[in-house]
Amino acid sequence: MQDVANAFVLLANFVLIPGVAYGAQLALGALGVTLIYGVLRFANFAHGDLMAFGTMLCVLLTWWLQSLGVGIAPLPTAFLALPLAIAGAAALSLVFDRVVYRYHRRQQAPAAIFMIASVGVMFVINGIVRLTIGPDDQRFADGARFIIRARDFEALTGLDEGLSIRVTQALTLGVAIAAMVALFLFLNRTRAGKAMRAYSDNPELALLSGIDPDRVVRNTWIIAAALATIAGVLFGLDKSFKPFTYFQLVLPIFAAAIVGGIGNPVGAVLGGFLIAFSEVTIAYAYKRFLTYLVPPDWAPTGLVQFLSTDYKLAVSFVILVIVLLVRPTGILRGQTT
Repeated sequence: MQDVANAFVLLANFVLIPGVAYGAQLALGALGVTLIYGVLRFANFAHGDLMAFGTMLCVLLTWWLQSLGVGIAPLPTAFLALPLAIAGAAALSLVFDRVVYRYHRRQQAPAAIFMIASVGVMFVINGIVRLTIGPDDQRFADGARFIIRARDFEALTGLDEGLSIRVTQALTLGVAIAAMVALFLFLNRTRAGKAMRAYSDNPELALLSGIDPDRVVRNTWIIAAALATIAGVLFGLDKSFKPFTYFQLVLPIFAAAIVGGIGNPVGAVLGGFLIAFSEVTIAYAYKRFLTYLVPPDWAPTGLVQFLSTDYKLAVSFVILVIVLLVRPTGILRGQTT
């Protein structure tokens, strides 16, 4: 039984807990993508770099607050900077909507034009972030680091494997759940949220009902920017901030949104966790895990790793292709037009 317990703790330490944290981050990112698609009807490829921009603002503000000796220990100081970072990301989104997207919206351009425009916006934001903060890794987490340390867990349980839970992982899950609940309450209980849903279902009928399309668009960009910034900051706190990493996150985020059902918020959450656990479980080396469960003579000599971590993003791409071929509408039947 002790070997089974060691195997479970090992799996929890390197697969279950990181998978839950990563899944929550992808789910928040996918919610922003699916919200833009559901209301504005185009795939916003600039969403990953919007995450990077919001996180960059949070990093700079955090460093400034830390230089003043301001903090909220044991929580990260970044939580104090987060509201201003969200405001900055929302302002940038509204600027690009006015400068780039509004013209095409008035011309009733096809979705492909919006998608191409978002690629241009993506490179502009990427350039702004890199010129401002640089391309290197930046760490901005402070406060307490661990809820449970591996050595303390070993001493408490007597097991050979120690369970480690970082504060950032617990905060990621808690903040993500709070943000998701707030979004669903907003969409279902508030007048502005119901207007967004009505505009998403039938724009022409919504206009005839007196719904202001400009307000709907503005609210959509603000909420998407908030979700992007929260997701980016949580990802940066949990790992580190590097602009190119956020550029790469576009693929798993879009895969999560499409797998769950593009335009369906519940599907985005489901897709986020599905993609996260698929990446983590396939890239994990199961040698030590299997050593605890099989007789010594059967213990594997290799890593027993399905895919190197260098190719982890390929998992998202493969899942995305399979879903598009088998069930294009996604698991929960999202929008297709």
